[in-house]
Amino acid sequence: MDRRAAECPDREAVVFPELGLRYTYREFQEVCNRAARGFMRLGIQKGEHLAIWATNKPEWVITQFATGKMGAVLVTVNTNYKVMELEYLLRQSDATTLVLMDRFKDSDYLGAIYELCPELHTCPPGQLRSARLPRLRNVIFLGEEKHPGMFTWAEVLALGDEVSPEELAERQASLHYDEVINIQYTSGTTGFPKGAMLSHLNIVADAYYVAECMGLRAGDRLCIPVPFFHCFGCVMGTLACVTQGATMVPVDHFRPDTVLAAIEAEKCTALHGVPTMYISLLEYPDFARYDLSTLRRGIMAGAPCPVEVMKSVINRMHMKEITIAYGQTEASPVITQTRTDDPLERRVATVGRAIPGVEVKIINPETGQEVPCGTPGELCARGFNVMKGYYKMPEATAQAIDAEGWLHTGDLATMDKHGYCNIVGRIKDMIIRGGENIYPREIEEFLHTHPKVMDAQVVGVPSLKYGEEVMAYIRLKPGVQATEEEIREFFQARISRHKIPRYIKFVDSYPMTASGKVQKYKLREQAIKELGLEKEAKVETA
Repeated sequence: MDRRAAECPDREAVVFPELGLRYTYREFQEVCNRAARGFMRLGIQKGEHLAIWATNKPEWVITQFATGKMGAVLVTVNTNYKVMELEYLLRQSDATTLVLMDRFKDSDYLGAIYELCPELHTCPPGQLRSARLPRLRNVIFLGEEKHPGMFTWAEVLALGDEVSPEELAERQASLHYDEVINIQYTSGTTGFPKGAMLSHLNIVADAYYVAECMGLRAGDRLCIPVPFFHCFGCVMGTLACVTQGATMVPVDHFRPDTVLAAIEAEKCTALHGVPTMYISLLEYPDFARYDLSTLRRGIMAGAPCPVEVMKSVINRMHMKEITIAYGQTEASPVITQTRTDDPLERRVATVGRAIPGVEVKIINPETGQEVPCGTPGELCARGFNVMKGYYKMPEATAQAIDAEGWLHTGDLATMDKHGYCNIVGRIKDMIIRGGENIYPREIEEFLHTHPKVMDAQVVGVPSLKYGEEVMAYIRLKPGVQATEEEIREFFQARISRHKIPRYIKFVDSYPMTASGKVQKYKLREQAIKELGLEKEAKVETA
């Protein structure tokens, strides 16, 4: 960012159309430096963990670069989280500082933190001593209102004036490119979310190569409606722009009208989104009213990208150079990507080839041996982009990254003789709904806390709109009855909305193996047939 501020100080770095807020690269550098000094004034040391729980606010991206400069590790929090999930993340990450907004949709952020830390009501800002979150000291509120026990964002910026630029420069000079600077929580197939530790090199280099592969250049204006708390937003979005000197045009959260309006008003040349977002834009009733003629390039990623959707985006949204990217948080996140000059068929029907500096191989998951071209196997990746490991989870790290440095993705893929990959399935028992990773075990364990539930099995079923939806098969305790609505009400206010099962079925038994294991693939096949989702299933496998 410092280099961009020196090279193109007057070029717009970031524009928030909904707020009418604009920063040039020089102005953006100044506010990030001030925030970095403010964090230092709070006593936040290099390597300390600072969590942020907010939508795509100006303060989010300022915090991203401010922590990058003063060495605090940014811990990103899913905007859909509720109390239980927030407590787990803050405890597991050892966060000492939380930056948060008031609320989003049906999640009351202030209510959640006061429930977890009632001590905030009586403690001075910066002196929290919480029984449930013993490491947490500072809570910073993104707003002008004053709340008990919390700093306001303006107060943090003002504190920055008490720290000299030389002190920040000294701190910044002490950082090393291989040190962890970001922890992103990712859903696995077992247990609870794991914190992928990403270094400066991991995310900066991945952002740079993603930008190169998609043809992003200085002067481009990238609309970013994907959430910052995902790598898609804060690596492939904000960071990719800064590596090229492009302009970030974030949208607070995805809504078709605000995205289309931002593209038109700011003459955006590029757009990021998961397939669900692009489908929503194309289906928006007033779509034709917006001028999208400035669009040229962008990325579709985060879930399987339907070929017909890709074609519509190219033809109706003028995105002739759109690319598909594939990866996962553990890979910072991109592993493979199509290129703007690839033939159309490859750009719409594959997830591309390895980005520069990354190796990809397809192995037999049973033997570990590489498989011939065109044969399905587990996709493994090795290179600068592989995470440093999962925070405080050495066993899980060892399962994900082998002794030779290969990251085992858990995804089944094929590779052709030119290195282009196709994702054909997942070894992991994971559901991807609208770009959000959901793992069944968390939902199953939560259902087990319901007083009427004996057992639960959760699977993903195909959906044209979201890629997948959650289906729960539930065995009730003897002699009791329950309704679908009763089960859904149990989820409300306790777990993120996107994890609530779309489909619920009460059963007496599950298909089992001889060794007593539930055959989830049979449950999924059964669901497709019973729900009449054969058409969606064909699209999924096409």
